[in-house]
Amino acid sequence: MAAAPSSSAAAAACFLSSPCPLPSRQRHFPRHLACAAASKHAPAASSSRSLALPSPAPWPWPRRLAELVPAEVAGRLLSSAAGSFIVALASAALILGDAGAASAFVVATPRKLQADELATVRLFQENTPSVVYITNLAVRQDAFTLDVLEVPQGSGSGFVWDKSGHIVTNFHVIRGASDLRVTLADQSVYEAQVVGFDQDKDVAVLRIKAPMDKLRPIPVGVSADLLVGQKVYAIGNPFGLDHTLTTGVISGLRREISSAATGRPIQDVIQTDAAINPGNSGGPLLDSSGNLIGVNTAIYSPSGASSGVGFSIPVDTVGGIVDQLIKFGKVTRPILGIKFAPDQSVEQLGLSGVLVLDAPPNGPAGKAGLQSTKRDAYGRLVLGDIITSVNGTKVTNGSDLYRILDQCKVGETVTVEVLRGDHKEKIPVVLEPKPDES
Repeated sequence: MAAAPSSSAAAAACFLSSPCPLPSRQRHFPRHLACAAASKHAPAASSSRSLALPSPAPWPWPRRLAELVPAEVAGRLLSSAAGSFIVALASAALILGDAGAASAFVVATPRKLQADELATVRLFQENTPSVVYITNLAVRQDAFTLDVLEVPQGSGSGFVWDKSGHIVTNFHVIRGASDLRVTLADQSVYEAQVVGFDQDKDVAVLRIKAPMDKLRPIPVGVSADLLVGQKVYAIGNPFGLDHTLTTGVISGLRREISSAATGRPIQDVIQTDAAINPGNSGGPLLDSSGNLIGVNTAIYSPSGASSGVGFSIPVDTVGGIVDQLIKFGKVTRPILGIKFAPDQSVEQLGLSGVLVLDAPPNGPAGKAGLQSTKRDAYGRLVLGDIITSVNGTKVTNGSDLYRILDQCKVGETVTVEVLRGDHKEKIPVVLEPKPDES
């Protein structure tokens, strides 16, 4: 007696039959499985010599489905269920970490940036290696143990000037430092030595001994042809957050600010609305081509944080100063050798010009015969000479005088017109270099 075919055999016979041919692609396999399951199992053929046993029905739900729903609709339903099953398998593959099996189900959307965004990203990537982080260390003595310690008293930014390891920054960043450390973009730290500084223009040059392959000089541009409204970019370390990029435009040109160290005016300063905060000092201001156009120096803010009014020393001014500092270790700038009264005091007297308070006899003005302010035998104040012009250029305040002297050279003879008493005199003065600063 022949045994009845099992349910698996019946299913296999169904797959080999003509109503549901074998799939040509593996992803259609569930559809044929559904078709096979939905078809009715035919009873096994009985033999003349043996009694055929009834075939069991291991899957009652396909038969019930076939009775209630037409075969075509049932096939669609089961095909949809099979599709959901494949999606579940793909999700399980992602959860279990089988990235290869599930990669076909993941569609990555490429990041699209606008042309100006790409230019900004490229500018930052190309110029970041040139920007450094400067830490100002000072010596302090512990009040209890009397141990001498070096503690950070400030920080700022700077940038690589050349392959020799020269770093340019602001003078007020390094002022009062007993030791200086420079951190490059790759987080390597080097001890820095002061090459020279110019307090009047708030510029300083340091030097580090770093491998040449780690030093990327910043490209130097020109500041003479700048225009109000063009885009600018500032890179620095505000509040210790290294390599921060801020953007803005040139808000104004030919501004004038005073040096934080000497009070001497700095002319032709660039005004920008790019955010400049404490820690940005000494960092570069770049144009849209990535060229250096200024050194971020000061902000106008009652709170000390960025208020949208920042100032940068133009690169044309910085370049000449840096060259002198690298070559001579100092800036040779001519002086008259006088001390003058604040502008407000002269205005209160109803006068216009620069009032000479002191003209040391060993200085240029003293040698030429300019008179200082003094008291007479009765204690009454006798005003000194009031400078009204230099080389024919009118002088109304101290800033005018400094501006004229910046255009002169050491050893040059200038004609100083002064108001002495009730009459004017013209006195020739030979300009001398500024004494060395300690």
